[in-house]
Amino acid sequence: MSIQAKTSTFAGNFFMQALLNIQPVLAQPRKICIVHHYNPDADALGSSLGLYHYLSKKGHQVHLISPNNIPDFLLWMPDSEKVVIYEEEQKEAQHILNSCEVLFCLDLNHLSRTRIMEDVLQNLTCTKVMIDHHLFPDTIFDFGRSEPSKSSTCEMVYDFINECNDNALIDTTIAPCLYAGAMTDTGSFKFPSTTASVHRMVADLMEKGLQTAPIHQAIFDTYMENRLRFLGYTLSERMKLFHHAHSSLIAIPKSDLKRFEINTGDTEGIVNYPLSIGTIVLSIFITERENEIRMSFRSKGDFDVNEFARTYFNGGGHKNASGGRSQESLEITIQKIEQAIAENKSKLIQCYNELPF
Repeated sequence: MSIQAKTSTFAGNFFMQALLNIQPVLAQPRKICIVHHYNPDADALGSSLGLYHYLSKKGHQVHLISPNNIPDFLLWMPDSEKVVIYEEEQKEAQHILNSCEVLFCLDLNHLSRTRIMEDVLQNLTCTKVMIDHHLFPDTIFDFGRSEPSKSSTCEMVYDFINECNDNALIDTTIAPCLYAGAMTDTGSFKFPSTTASVHRMVADLMEKGLQTAPIHQAIFDTYMENRLRFLGYTLSERMKLFHHAHSSLIAIPKSDLKRFEINTGDTEGIVNYPLSIGTIVLSIFITERENEIRMSFRSKGDFDVNEFARTYFNGGGHKNASGGRSQESLEITIQKIEQAIAENKSKLIQCYNELPF
């Protein structure tokens, strides 16, 4: 049974308790496991490691499990080598999960985002806690917070530490992890999600000794030569512009990934490049993998890619940044994307005309 987990129902719907209500549960040392979504980015790993270090300082026995490998450009994060990779270490991961009392799920609003871990997590009877900034959270969590207005899950972990009156515990081990997720999820602080609270957090972290330049270098300036050549080829040969609908599509077949030896994380951020074109409002980036097409959607202004992804591609996320998947072939998926763009042409034109520049 969940530790002190109280539930309430209304019209058959479950309501999780507020995140801070977990404090009595954490008043004594617990066996805690932290998980994040499949294909972790800086926000998923940064928030997880930031919380890992904080809870460890509070005397808890903490483990962190990632569904699959961590991208090379994030391995600089303190104690990233201690993360258990579920795909490679299922036996150890299962042992940790079976003994944990509290499960923290970070940067995910539904257990399906862990992919191969979904059924295992679903069946756990421990207390489940969610900290996430995506829309429409699942109903399985006992405690949690869902704030789509927040820049990142890293910012939400920072808020949680402060609300527990433990700001003094944030040091140069925790600070870089939290900064990395906030920095990348705001597009280096240029997206609309960059609020005053984000800047206050960064100022506080810097006052605690955070050095920001090395983090930028570690994330953006450590790629292999093949990634830069892949980027050039992608923008030259794979980017298609729909000027009449202020949209862009980059479709990457498996052959390109193999040709340039592209690994997990190497395509991160490429979806944003077409938005540097003044007339483009919607950018779509898709990659053909072994069993599915993975999609990233980005937008300017008021065009809601969360709604777009949910309507057409069983996806979702944020208003200006979302994702999706397709089980169709690359060719059919491209056809459906082009049809979706055509159906949203008038809305895209309106959003472009309303841009402030």
